[in-house]
Amino acid sequence: MSDPTRLAAFDLLSTVLDKRRTLDEALDGLRAIEPRDKAAGHRLAAAVLRRAGTLDAALEPHLRKAPPDPVRHILRIGAAGLLLLETPAHAAVATAVGLARARGLAPFTGLVNAVLRKVAGATLDRLDAPRLDTPPWLWASWGRDARAIAEAHAHEAPLDLTLAPGAEPPPGGEALPTGSWRYPPGTRVAELPGFAEGQFWVQDAAAALPAMLLHAQPGERVADLCAAPGGKTAQLVAAGAQVVAVEQSAGRLVRLRENLARLHMAPEIVQGDATTWQPAAPLDAVLLDAPCSATGTIRRHPEVAHLRRPRDVAAMAEQQDRLLAAACAMLRPGGRLIYAVCSLQPEEGAARVAAALAALPLRAAPFSADETTLPEALTPDGWLRTTPAMWPERGGMDGFFIARMLRL
Repeated sequence: MSDPTRLAAFDLLSTVLDKRRTLDEALDGLRAIEPRDKAAGHRLAAAVLRRAGTLDAALEPHLRKAPPDPVRHILRIGAAGLLLLETPAHAAVATAVGLARARGLAPFTGLVNAVLRKVAGATLDRLDAPRLDTPPWLWASWGRDARAIAEAHAHEAPLDLTLAPGAEPPPGGEALPTGSWRYPPGTRVAELPGFAEGQFWVQDAAAALPAMLLHAQPGERVADLCAAPGGKTAQLVAAGAQVVAVEQSAGRLVRLRENLARLHMAPEIVQGDATTWQPAAPLDAVLLDAPCSATGTIRRHPEVAHLRRPRDVAAMAEQQDRLLAAACAMLRPGGRLIYAVCSLQPEEGAARVAAALAALPLRAAPFSADETTLPEALTPDGWLRTTPAMWPERGGMDGFFIARMLRL
């Protein structure tokens, strides 16, 4: 027997790990199935990606040689059911065998059956899951915070919302100190009352901080660079600023327009390369949430740990330098620049700001302790550094680096 949830999870894992696509891209390409099965398949695939190292360590003693990748995907799905999701052993084994048959891997059904029956009696207690589930290069780059960050990555992220001005939060949420509202993992945002009416948008609590710290004022001329999916643009519009949202990707631009339309917001939207686009007149402020390695979002996007390589960080840093130079050129003297990345990598954070301050007509404008409700995130230089290990009792937050500079 096979079921649509496991079929979907297998297809998602194959797209992410074999074709090296993001989980969102894999979801977009998933064959038409019931929304609930699609959502369940997504959660199962994400659990496998999140705990792949631990699952492989549990499987390895029962494998004489490395199986083909598609078979490993099935074994991981079965092991996740047994060891992480408390699926009854007979159901986890039977559905994995059915999945092998359904995906043209009938010669391996005996292997799948035998290995998973042995794994059914295993325990994960003696395994160092944080180390196993984290690529060594990432662990080394996170320094003394590595274990706490990796432990946070083991858990599915909650859903955070930013409310539109005057909107009431949907029931069942928790008000966070930063102003966001938090809902349990697995909450379906489109089913919450007020979604269709544009009363809120999805935005991790940490992701809402850059726009807050820009302190946009009514009537100010502000650009949001690399603006999709639009959460920060919406914050700036809600503050009363005259906003131009700049986005290069045609696909992401569609999503940006759809999101802002649902929120009944109509800022100026420009499809363009932020490294070459220039406003008609110098701006009061620029928000640059730059493209990055996204290692701060692994708890939401566990595929990032599998897809990223050290060379990607170096390439991103070069692009970030170009974007910082372009953003600086857009500002009037005294204009504010917020630089943010959803990355935990130091090369993409403070190092980029130091390079910008050395090369561009900018001066540092550190944050003060009373500007943020996250004093624990304030660095000695006055920047903000959040990590998934913060707020462990509430479910953590994304990893972000945020800095502020002023145009000379």
